[in-house]
Amino acid sequence: MTNTTPEDLELGQRLRSFRVGAGLSQRALAKRAGVTNSTISLIESGQVNPSVGALKRILKGIPVKLSEFFVYEPEPEKTVFYAAEELTEIGKGGVSLQQVGTNPFGRAMMILKETYQAGADTGRVMYGHDAEEGGIVIAGRVEVTVGEQRKILGPGDAYYFDSRTPHRFRQVGSEECVIISACTPPTF
Repeated sequence: MTNTTPEDLELGQRLRSFRVGAGLSQRALAKRAGVTNSTISLIESGQVNPSVGALKRILKGIPVKLSEFFVYEPEPEKTVFYAAEELTEIGKGGVSLQQVGTNPFGRAMMILKETYQAGADTGRVMYGHDAEEGGIVIAGRVEVTVGEQRKILGPGDAYYFDSRTPHRFRQVGSEECVIISACTPPTF
């Protein structure tokens, strides 16, 4: 387990805000910055506090200056209602992650509409982050692995767990899988 501080989480949320604002996936930013995708993920989830040099290199991939990064104070989002086309896409490829709202900065919870195409998964390597998460399967089937536990869930089935436990999601069956999920704090 990590000892995530509020400052680590804020730095991660700030990086995520800039990355999403630039229209970049974690993978795209990692490629531009010459770091691994997991490095970006760990920073954004507050599990890793990068050195100044590493952060500078990552920010160059956006591009944004270090001084701009630390003085930026995003306004908390005041929007209450979101049309389907206004959800913010933060995933790419076979897994679509559509976030309610444009920026989790200053928020206590993240809500996602997750869509897994046939055969899609979150990766062979399980991941964790300092949060709690839960969700309900709306359509299709998904295999959820949390630590040593594994279960195939279908429409109406749900999950809720401590996200620090390594976990993974994998679509199974012929129909795409849709999940509505929430994560608090927004460390995904």
